[in-house]
Amino acid sequence: MPRLFTALEIPRNVAMSLSLLRGGIPGARWIDVENYHITLRFIGDVDGRTADEIVDRLDRIDRPEFQTTLTGIGSFGSKKPHSVYASVAPHPEMYALQGEIERICQRIGLPPDPRKFTPHVTLGRLKNCRLDDVVHYLSGRSNFYTAPFTVSRFVLLSSKESVGGGPYLTEEVFPLRELSFGNVHDDMETVKSFY
Repeated sequence: MPRLFTALEIPRNVAMSLSLLRGGIPGARWIDVENYHITLRFIGDVDGRTADEIVDRLDRIDRPEFQTTLTGIGSFGSKKPHSVYASVAPHPEMYALQGEIERICQRIGLPPDPRKFTPHVTLGRLKNCRLDDVVHYLSGRSNFYTAPFTVSRFVLLSSKESVGGGPYLTEEVFPLRELSFGNVHDDMETVKSFY
């Protein structure tokens, strides 16, 4: 069974902006543009019956679409960095969606996700890269940001067992509720409050 995880997709124009960040760390393995995403919940290897139950439960989620943006670059693994990423601006609806998916997974019997949800887009994986090269890379790109984009759906992706980074296959698509015109203003005010 393929490994499953839920994610938010990255629009093509945003992905192209991210692709310009590739390069600059000798030995890094850069993620292909078509594999950029924001992981909401890693599910892992499950049997067919569990996968069907997950899809059935995720299909019942009724949450509104929202806007977010990518802002800033960082790395995971402080003294021995193992990946570089673009940060995702926090949005209450993104956290609410992720929390609901986490609760669904636990109700089905999956163990809690041990990692704190830190929304990001992985740009590259690092193995045996020099800390100085990573620090230099990050300092030269610290002012990175994208225009806001609308998140109108989330997806269930699968990956083959590999070292990470794709290719990923979209197994299911789950639309978010479209905002009515009256709610758009309120939602934009919420987004502005984070900046």
